Amino acid sequence: MDDTCDKAAAFLGTVFEGAELSLEVSLKESRDGCILDFRGQDAEILQAAGGELLEALQHLVNQAFGRDLPRGQRLVCDVHGFRATREAELRAMAQHAADRVRATGLAFVFGPMNSNERRIIHMTLADNPDLFTESIGEAAGRRLRVSLKDT
Repeated sequence: MDDTCDKAAAFLGTVFEGAELSLEVSLKESRDGCILDFRGQDAEILQAAGGELLEALQHLVNQAFGRDLPRGQRLVCDVHGFRATREAELRAMAQHAADRVRATGLAFVFGPMNSNERRIIHMTLADNPDLFTESIGEAAGRRLRVSLKDT
């Protein structure tokens, strides 16, 4: 796995150099694969628009190098702890939605989200036996609905 992570980091380094971005890549091991952590003067560009460029880079390296990782492992791109902060926000949003669904009995539908964000909410609410989560919609308009399970 280390070799694949090193190749992905070198590839992104070349991309940043070619785009004349002041960014460096460092590697961190994680239980789910490896984290490609970005630092440098241009780091804020990766966080703009909800991290769209960060997501695009992650998608690119997983398409190019992810097949060489053991099953269940992924390459994760991060900058200044953006992923951890966003994950905490999504977990809080999931709990808020769950509370609202329980209080009103009505389904709660999140706005469009990428697959990773939907996955975090699904996993956050997975252990709630009274709730049901499902992804609805198509492509970039895909959303997540939280509702009470039919009893």
